[in-house]
Amino acid sequence: MDLEDSLFQDRSNLFLDLLDSPTLSHRENILQMLNRNEKRYCVSLDEIRDFDRPFWQGLIDHPTPYLEAMDNALKQIVHGVRDARHMFPEHEHFYVGLTGSLGNHMRNPRTIDAKLLGQLVGVEGIVVRTSLVRPKVLRSVHYCPATGLTESKTYKDQTMGEGTVTQAAVYPTADNDGNPLITEYGMCTYMDHQTISIQEMPEKAPAGQLPTSLEIVLDDDLADKVKPGDRIQIIGVYRTHGGGNGSSRFRAYVLGNNVVILNAKSHVVEGVSDEEVRQINLISKRDDAFDILSRSLAPSIFGFEYIKQAVLLMLLGGAEKNLENGTHIRGDINILMVGDPSTAKSQMLRFVLNSANLAIATTGRGSSGVGLTAAVTMDTDTGERRLEAGAMVLADRGVVCIDEFDKMSDTDRVAIHEVMEQQTVTIAKAGIHTTLNARCSVIAAANPVFGQYDVTKPPHKNIALPDSLLSRFDLLFIVTDETNDEKDRRIADHVIKMHRYVKPGTEIGAVTRDQPPQVLAVGEPVKDTADDPMWDIEEQVLSVGFVKKYIQYAKSRVSPVLSRDASNLIVDTYTSLRNDDTSQRTAPITARTLETLIRLSTAHAKIRLSSRVDLEDAEVARDVLRYALFKDVPVESRVKRRRRAEAAVGQEVSDVEDNLEHLELSDDDGDNNVYNSQASTARQRSLAALRADSTFDEMSDFVVPSSQLVSEIDMEDSVLSSQPRARQGLSTSRLDFFTREFSNVLRASKDFENGGSMHRDAVLEAINRSIPEEDKFAEEEGYAVLQRLSDDGKIMLTDDGEVYSI
Repeated sequence: MDLEDSLFQDRSNLFLDLLDSPTLSHRENILQMLNRNEKRYCVSLDEIRDFDRPFWQGLIDHPTPYLEAMDNALKQIVHGVRDARHMFPEHEHFYVGLTGSLGNHMRNPRTIDAKLLGQLVGVEGIVVRTSLVRPKVLRSVHYCPATGLTESKTYKDQTMGEGTVTQAAVYPTADNDGNPLITEYGMCTYMDHQTISIQEMPEKAPAGQLPTSLEIVLDDDLADKVKPGDRIQIIGVYRTHGGGNGSSRFRAYVLGNNVVILNAKSHVVEGVSDEEVRQINLISKRDDAFDILSRSLAPSIFGFEYIKQAVLLMLLGGAEKNLENGTHIRGDINILMVGDPSTAKSQMLRFVLNSANLAIATTGRGSSGVGLTAAVTMDTDTGERRLEAGAMVLADRGVVCIDEFDKMSDTDRVAIHEVMEQQTVTIAKAGIHTTLNARCSVIAAANPVFGQYDVTKPPHKNIALPDSLLSRFDLLFIVTDETNDEKDRRIADHVIKMHRYVKPGTEIGAVTRDQPPQVLAVGEPVKDTADDPMWDIEEQVLSVGFVKKYIQYAKSRVSPVLSRDASNLIVDTYTSLRNDDTSQRTAPITARTLETLIRLSTAHAKIRLSSRVDLEDAEVARDVLRYALFKDVPVESRVKRRRRAEAAVGQEVSDVEDNLEHLELSDDDGDNNVYNSQASTARQRSLAALRADSTFDEMSDFVVPSSQLVSEIDMEDSVLSSQPRARQGLSTSRLDFFTREFSNVLRASKDFENGGSMHRDAVLEAINRSIPEEDKFAEEEGYAVLQRLSDDGKIMLTDDGEVYSI
């Protein structure tokens, strides 16, 4: 016993020398700790290693006796620096908390093993369960009326000290002479005690395996410091205790020494190098930055242009606001996709799951209301009630992907109403009343009521969801499986290419998912030195790793504010949508729609790394919202990409055309026709060469998909745009466009009710009235389309021009 006391005193004196070191300011920091009414002082392990390496090694391998000696040294310093302001009992405990690098001892609930029992470990995870905070008696005081004396008794359990014998927490009722004792409860010493369970991070858990949990014991000031859904780093002693009654079962736990609550926003951000920051700034200055980034999302999915843009804006998010009156205005964007089977809705969810830094996937049939929010369960060991976090709480500051959203029951869907707007989960059951944070975006996919979307019926009859839930989704996209020969061939070619290429070293059937680097320290920022390629040359789009870093950099660097011009456009857009009497919109227009426009425009401003939401940001938000509501593609966006690609060659092409036209007009002899034909051919060749060279020069600094370059068909369309539509022939796209507009006329007009008809001139006039000027149908083209529909058996067209619906 004397040897143990001597070692204890030596360790205490050594740590006292560290705290008294003149080069360090520990005494001043300890005084500040007392001023804050705290009793845990944090010291870095790196500092201890530099001061005395054998002491540091002993602290890692046998932490319990060292921590007791360090606490004793801290108490001596506290008594030395305290003054009259610092009032605390004589038996008050003060603790030394540890931070810093742990190297190989930094684990997660899955990788911690029996070799670390009895050693100092660091664990990182997310809190999934917490027990109620209970008091634990440390010292009781008893008074004997017969003798007038008082006596005290101390209590220890298996979480105190190393090799301590558990003492029953039963107060003595008599002294050694049999005299009765009275317990003085006011003089007894108690300590808070709580048990929590942490789970490995969802983004770090291996795909296809159940997540692993670990029990953590928190005492005194660490109790009630965390709540379900918090991401924490904890450092403590990995210990075990037997099951009792001769049982061979042992329960392992970590006795907490220090808890660091991680900020979910900053923790999941990967390190961005200086070169990557330079590339990000270059891309943000491009006019087509939004198109490049959205095109790089889910390159395996063909099309989905506006949905990819919406997903990009969702990953960036708007600006969150907490007003002084307690109102919380969410900045997260929610998206719902409803459509036919086999339209890549689930594939889009899978991409978000694998690309977002924090994302949790669930399905409608496999999820309950409490499974998505939070549940109150009972501890099988103690019988106490405990709070268990659901998917949306675990995904705080992340994304929740819900597939088969329409398969959820109405009762379960009601449970997520609060989460999707207030972004909190309120629990009031079984004596537990609390509020948990669930600040997450929701992206969901669902099928229509009849299995396939019926274009002849209004959207609310295809979508079996209440308006109270639909209004909480910022964007609702209708995805239909339309028959189009050209589009079907392009999709088939794209899918075939995806199946023909397999990345070298890919295991057949394995789920590919990025694994974040393992953190080796507690209480220190994450650093990533990985040099991921900026461009994926095989796909000719931005790599997913770079897009993730771009998104995280944009989210953390800027907080845009609305400008006057953008505010006016948002107000005008909202009022026009509210006063639009059409019944073909997919979602109700409420005051939440106004906030949707603000969130979308703010997210687009983050792409430009701008601190100001300008008019162009509001225009993009308007276009995306109108497409989600009406599938309305504005004229500007249809020609924007073509103009942008042609801008670089415009002046040179104009000069060549002028020269060639001058040559054509300079000859008026009999060979004029032959010369004109040769000049026209030369002009076409020169234009083609110029377009190819200029396009190459423009795209040389950035690799883009070949499908995004200006094709010869696009160029020919731009030349032929001035000709009447009837001369260009009846294209598949024009036929589909006419069919969609005719369906709207069919539903809106009362002439077709009860077997009625409408003359083809009136039909053509009604369609042209609702479309832009450059898209209007000429009389010959309109008649040809109607005749084509009649031949296909979709309508009946009489000889005198009457149109009947079938």
